[in-house]
Amino acid sequence: MPDMLDYLSQRGAMSFDEAPLSSVDALLLSTLSYIQFDNLISRDPGEAPGLFELSQMFQELPKEAAKSRFRDSRDAELLEAMGKSRRFGNLRLTAAKELSDEKKELQFAAVTLLLEDGGALAAFRGTDGTLTGWKENLNLSFLDVIPGQQAARDYLEEIAELCPGELYTAGHSKGGNLAVYAAVRSRNDIRERIRGVYNYDGPGFRQKVLEDPGYRELLGRIHTFVPQGSVVGMLLEHEEPYIVVQSTEEGLLQHEPYSWVVSGDGFAELTRVTEGSRMVDETIKSWLAGLSVKEREHFADTLYEILKASGAERLSDLARPGNIFAVLQKLGGEDEKTKKMLIDVLLQLIKAAAGLLFTP
Repeated sequence: MPDMLDYLSQRGAMSFDEAPLSSVDALLLSTLSYIQFDNLISRDPGEAPGLFELSQMFQELPKEAAKSRFRDSRDAELLEAMGKSRRFGNLRLTAAKELSDEKKELQFAAVTLLLEDGGALAAFRGTDGTLTGWKENLNLSFLDVIPGQQAARDYLEEIAELCPGELYTAGHSKGGNLAVYAAVRSRNDIRERIRGVYNYDGPGFRQKVLEDPGYRELLGRIHTFVPQGSVVGMLLEHEEPYIVVQSTEEGLLQHEPYSWVVSGDGFAELTRVTEGSRMVDETIKSWLAGLSVKEREHFADTLYEILKASGAERLSDLARPGNIFAVLQKLGGEDEKTKKMLIDVLLQLIKAAAGLLFTP
C-alpha cells in the first residue's frame, strides 16, 4: 500500500503552485523534524540551505556521524527523496533548534521549512525515546503547561519574526501536541497569520487549554489525524474532530508515520478507530479520573525515578537484563502503598494493551 515515500514518487514533480500544501506534505515535514539538523542549518532564512543541498551535506558526512542523526533509516531515505523532488528540493530549511534539560524535564526540537509563497511551516519533533522525553509526556496528565509547550510557543514567535508570511505548524506524537499548543497560545497577531495546524496522533490537553480563547479561535484550522488503533492520540482531551487513517501495522506500531496509507494528496481514511483503541482510551481516562492531580504527579515522578535508577537513558535501554533487574530491585524498595499503586496501574495498562492486540 502507498506510503509517504510513494507519495513523493507520485507527486514530487508538482510544485506548490500546482498543488497546495496537503496533509501528507505536513506529515513529511513533521517526520523530517526527527532528524538532528543542529549545527548544519543557519537561523538566518537568507542563508538557509535548500533540501537538495542539505541532503548532499548529509551524504558527505562520515557514515557513522550521519547515521547518528537519524531516528530511523527511512528518515535518511525521506530526506534524500525530498531533496531530489521538484516539490521540496529548492525549499529551504531554517531555525533548527534542540533543547534538553533533565532537571526541567524538557525535551524539545523543531525546524522550519520556508515555503515558495513566503510562508513558513514550523515542524515540532515528537518524543525522542529518552527517559526525559518520556517523563515530559507523563507530565501532561497533571500540568497545565509543560516546558516543551512553552518552548514551542516561544519558537513559533521567533519564526513569526523571521518569516512575515502565512504560518503553519505541524508535528507527530508529542510534536502534534506542541504544534497545537504553540498556535493556540500565540499572540493575536500571530494567530491571525496561521492557516493550518496539523496534529498527527498527538496527545490532547487538560481542560484548561481547551477553554482557551485561542483554541476556540483556531478550532476550524486544527487538523488532527490518528491511525485506526491509536493510543497516543487518544490520550487526554480533544475537542477538534479527527480523521482516522489506515495503517499497515498492528497495535502500537500504528503510531509510526511510515505505516500510514496515502491516497492521492491525502490519506486512506476509515470511519472510526478500533474497539481496542477505544478501550485503551476509556481505561486510561477512567484511571486518570480516579486520581487527584497530586496522585498523578506522584505516580509519574515515582515511576520515572525507578526507571532512571536502572541507569537507562533511553526506553530501549530498559530491555537489557541488567537494567530490568535494577528496576525490579528499586521497585522492591518502595513502600507497600507505592508498590500497589504502580502494580495496579501497570496491570490496567497491560490489560488494555492485550485488548488492543487481540481486537481486530
